[in-house]
Amino acid sequence: MSAEVGYLLPTRERIVAGVHETREILELADHADDIGLDAVWIGDSLLAKPRHDPITLMAAIAGRTKKITMGTAVLLPMLRNPVLLAHQAATLDQISEGRMIMGWGTARDIPSIRAEFQAAGVPFEKRIRRMIDQVHLCRALWKGEPMDWDGLWTVKGGTLAPKPLTPGGPKLWGGGGVASALVRAGRYFDGWFPSGAGTPGEWGEKWSRVKEHAEEAGRDPKQITGAVYCTISVNPDRNEANAELNNYLEGYYMQSAELIRQQQYCFGGDRKEVVDWLQDFANHGASHLCVRFTGARDREQMDELKRIREELAD
Repeated sequence: MSAEVGYLLPTRERIVAGVHETREILELADHADDIGLDAVWIGDSLLAKPRHDPITLMAAIAGRTKKITMGTAVLLPMLRNPVLLAHQAATLDQISEGRMIMGWGTARDIPSIRAEFQAAGVPFEKRIRRMIDQVHLCRALWKGEPMDWDGLWTVKGGTLAPKPLTPGGPKLWGGGGVASALVRAGRYFDGWFPSGAGTPGEWGEKWSRVKEHAEEAGRDPKQITGAVYCTISVNPDRNEANAELNNYLEGYYMQSAELIRQQQYCFGGDRKEVVDWLQDFANHGASHLCVRFTGARDREQMDELKRIREELAD
């Protein structure tokens, strides 16, 4: 079976363009469902890179689609109270009838994100411990049984309802490509979901380490999903594809495209070249490809992604 393919909805791009309404985003999710893509993904940021709230938007998408999976790419759970987050996620899992994945990330260490944490009243330096405690607390709450919890948060005889439709709660995928992130993915998460950096082969090497860490923790590596978050530009003219990719990255991150391309999985080329690049990830074990496109041709790009998926080998 070829890798599943998901489309990153352009919530940040809409805000940058001054479009705050949600109708177009919801219609794009409808289209992804109609043409049979596997998933739609939504990013997260409060103030550093403002965009629509992913949990709220996913609830709207869940209520109007039938088949497509929806997920966060990636959520910063540390900015949220985990009891409230567990309640929202359980409710959303019921609304979507189990069609949700929560990708969780640790946040890059840059001034705007540090300021975002400060605004939310969360210490940036302790975010990793906070996230791991949230993983355990959410999963305990998702059992739907009376429980006590004494950690960064305190729960006394609390019972969360509704229970998620998915046994044990929604799947949690952990991002990050540094050594400690590979350990966390193997020990605690249901999937590994990095955005770079490196080549498909280097992704494969790290994926092997994630599975080794899972085995060391007494987990079955086959129960963990290997995923990739990547940015692509497709154009019959390779030079134009890369020019569009560079312009997109510089406009989005306000940094040089060369720097971002060293930090993230990015590729520009014609369709065959893009298919071959994505296929390389699949050949190294990736079973889900979350694709972010450049430019603003959303439906056209979504249709292109469908064609790309059809050309990926089983």
